[in-house]
Amino acid sequence: MRIAVPKETLPGERRVALVPESCKKLVGKGIAVAVESGAGDSSYFLDDVYRQAGASIEKDPGALLDSSDLTLKVQPPAIDEVARYREGSLLLCTCLPRRNIPAIHELTKRKMSVFSTDRIPRISRAQSMDTLSSMASISGYKAVLIAANALTKFFPMFMTAAGTVFATKVFVIGAGVAGLQAIATAKRLGAVVTATDSRKAVAEQIQSIGGKYIGVESDEDAQTSTGYARQLSAEYYRKQAEIIAQQCATNSVVITTALVGGGSAPKLITANMVSRMQPGSIIVDLAAEGGGNCELSKAGETVVDHDVTIIAPLHLLSTMPHDASTLLSHNLTNFVLAFWLSQEGRFNLDLKDEIIDGALIIHDGKVRCGPTQEAPAQA
Repeated sequence: MRIAVPKETLPGERRVALVPESCKKLVGKGIAVAVESGAGDSSYFLDDVYRQAGASIEKDPGALLDSSDLTLKVQPPAIDEVARYREGSLLLCTCLPRRNIPAIHELTKRKMSVFSTDRIPRISRAQSMDTLSSMASISGYKAVLIAANALTKFFPMFMTAAGTVFATKVFVIGAGVAGLQAIATAKRLGAVVTATDSRKAVAEQIQSIGGKYIGVESDEDAQTSTGYARQLSAEYYRKQAEIIAQQCATNSVVITTALVGGGSAPKLITANMVSRMQPGSIIVDLAAEGGGNCELSKAGETVVDHDVTIIAPLHLLSTMPHDASTLLSHNLTNFVLAFWLSQEGRFNLDLKDEIIDGALIIHDGKVRCGPTQEAPAQA
């Protein structure tokens, strides 16, 4: 089997799907690896290091993709890239199919088998393949640094001869991996942190890292059997909005991380809530790529409304491309090797396997991924 690692073409994306360390591991298992020249430059993994790891370097991206059995990417391919892929080959990347319906439509025409890492079930056997968690940890960490840099106050409490400066209050919406990392990072910087989530199971996790949990008193729970969040009732969201409004008004920093159903972002902070926040407050909207959790967020921009700064970063992971690429590469490598049949020299496309079944969004020209099964027609 031959694995191809093309250069990412999405503007602003600096990560690479496979780092030399992982190449060496795959080559050691009898898998040929070919990397497009310059694919790792933006994350400081140079061609010579890939060669030393046993990978071949290809200058022609078309020839690279046409000769591969399995392509590893960070982002889903652009529409004009899809025609380069060999028909019937495999693709593994973070597709976020609900956001990329045109690309999904084009991939079906190639009759490829496409795995989307954001669809891998959150079960114990798949933890080492969980790209959402490894990337979210970086996002949560960076969000706090962005907020601390933009805020006109200290995060920690300082006692000085000139008087006491009290610790900043930080409110985190959503306590998945990004939210928990944001809580932990803000606490390390000395902030007082409160957090909310629609999944009851995370209350203990929030408290274990020094945050204070606040949530809706209800029998409803957003946690699904696969570990992802689901929609709840209108009454639940009405009560949740009251809590969020109150917390936004009393905290200097708000970090939002809420995504539902594979990438769509619920609007949790309204313009009216922003108008009631303290002047100089900061909102960092980590859900910007999914539409944003704040009504006033503009993806990739920083806006100021009622003296509140709303930061909606894109490509946040690309601000730490070396470590982000390394973690992502480990996840993808673990996925490949989990289904690699070394004696037969092929990838085991076992549709009865829970992980394969969950991650496989396109197979034999058909979309298999629940809400996106109508993707070709919609496109």
